[in-house]
Amino acid sequence: MSVDILCLGEPMLEFNQQPDGTYLPGHGGDTSNCAVAAARQGASVGYVTHIGADPFGDSFMELWAAEGVSTDTVRQVSDAHTGIYFVTHGPEGHQFSYFRAGSASSKITPSDLPVEALKATGILHVSGISQAISESAADTVFAAIEQVRQAGGKVSYDTNLRLKLWSLDRARAITHAAMSQCDIALPGLEDAEQLTGLTDPDAIADFYLTLGANVVALTLGADGTLVATAEERRRVSGQRVEAIDATAAGDTFDGAFLARLSAGDDPFVAARYANAAAALSTQGYGAVAPMPHTAAVEAFLAEGEDA
Repeated sequence: MSVDILCLGEPMLEFNQQPDGTYLPGHGGDTSNCAVAAARQGASVGYVTHIGADPFGDSFMELWAAEGVSTDTVRQVSDAHTGIYFVTHGPEGHQFSYFRAGSASSKITPSDLPVEALKATGILHVSGISQAISESAADTVFAAIEQVRQAGGKVSYDTNLRLKLWSLDRARAITHAAMSQCDIALPGLEDAEQLTGLTDPDAIADFYLTLGANVVALTLGADGTLVATAEERRRVSGQRVEAIDATAAGDTFDGAFLARLSAGDDPFVAARYANAAAALSTQGYGAVAPMPHTAAVEAFLAEGEDA
């Protein structure tokens, strides 16, 4: 199997609170969301994970098949379950409650990796969550990064800090070590402030460039994205929308950004496109359902040019 983008991590079934108090079932998990978002932009995408041989795992297999995400490197296991989470909404935004302890994804080990697929991919995408769910998962991500780099591929890393999963000290140590081996750094501003101790976006971009990244795309929420390389940096404006649910907006950015890089865009053009995709993804409930396809993103960008 050879794909443009290969994502590794934990998919989780989502239950998203609706205005009437009921919960809408859906699909989530940061790197799975990224995979779907990238596939909806036309990239060839695969996923590496373990999920339960249970109805929730079956649901993910159906999702990925429908979205065109290759499941050649997905394994369903009978001795562990697929993780789930709940999203609730309040005055301060959305909050997550996770039920993932002992999940199939958390039990993955380096020996489970599909080495040939890793060697063949253009970009491997992983995240802080991919490493935070267990020690063996952290080791597995490092092993996957090494395989891809040895084969000449690129590595993308989203900090996606979740302090319910690990301490800040451990998160700093692991994510900095992983980022030092990555080509594309995708931190969010709030995460990066905690991980680096810095508050100035340019200083944060410099921090990740110094660690080793060739491209840093620091997402700034409604203020857009600071994109930096060793030669140039620009603030790429965000797109204004009436947001309903920001769940997976960052994952949508990641998938769209990587898809456009894979298609040959420079990082500044890719970030403009990804900002638009992320904005559109906030106009519906759930992680996956509101993610836009290419035609919707292009139309949205064209409307902005005509305004």
